[in-house]
Amino acid sequence: MKKLALVRRPGPRVAEGLVTHLERSPVDSDLALRQWQGYVDALHTEGWRTIEVEPADDCPDAVFVEDTVVVYDDVAVISRPGADERKPETAGTEAALRDLGYRIERIEAPDTLDGGDVLKHDGTVWVGLGGRTTPGAVDQLRAHLAPLGAVVVGVPLAKVLHLKSAVTALPDGTVIGWDPVVDDRGVWERYESVPEEPGCHVVVLDEDTVLMSSAAPLTRARFEERGLRVVAVDIRELEKLEGCVTCLSVRLRGAPQPT
Repeated sequence: MKKLALVRRPGPRVAEGLVTHLERSPVDSDLALRQWQGYVDALHTEGWRTIEVEPADDCPDAVFVEDTVVVYDDVAVISRPGADERKPETAGTEAALRDLGYRIERIEAPDTLDGGDVLKHDGTVWVGLGGRTTPGAVDQLRAHLAPLGAVVVGVPLAKVLHLKSAVTALPDGTVIGWDPVVDDRGVWERYESVPEEPGCHVVVLDEDTVLMSSAAPLTRARFEERGLRVVAVDIRELEKLEGCVTCLSVRLRGAPQPT
């Protein structure tokens, strides 16, 4: 498996990031930068190479780079963020992926889609339908990915900002979620509850290893009991902005091979 990820460092206005489902609390911008660097360092330690997307310092939420694109095989579908303030974030991501040789497609107006609403595993692509992603965007994504064999499934969403704010998937495909923010657990054939909200967000690093927030020690212990190796990172300042470990990078696992 290729281990390459796009990241974007937090800009000077990161503390002004949008919040929709949380009460706003003060964010220490310097600490947020140090925690972001700790996240990137953890990827490096695990053998992942990172490419920094060009800054978008006028966009407070630009650090959450996953929202700007959906990558599947050799196709990069550039998103059209649901918040107008975030629409300028996509240009840098598109440039980085074009340089890497990805075929570029786009979500077109008037529809909107945030990459954080997209969960992929083993040929299925679940897309949260909530405040930031529209049904028409799901149809557009389905059209872009159907030639690659992907099955795109819309999932109604009301309790969180993005689908991956509520659920992610373990290496074996088990979908994990924090029940109070999961609208319909029956969407997934294999679903498992976790005891802490930050514990429902994991980045799969390899078939035996996940990266997750250090703010979920009970969930970490549960994962370790099932034989997973856990890499825990402190991103608490970014969690105040409804961020999590998934949205801080775009993992590139398949074709094309970068030079």
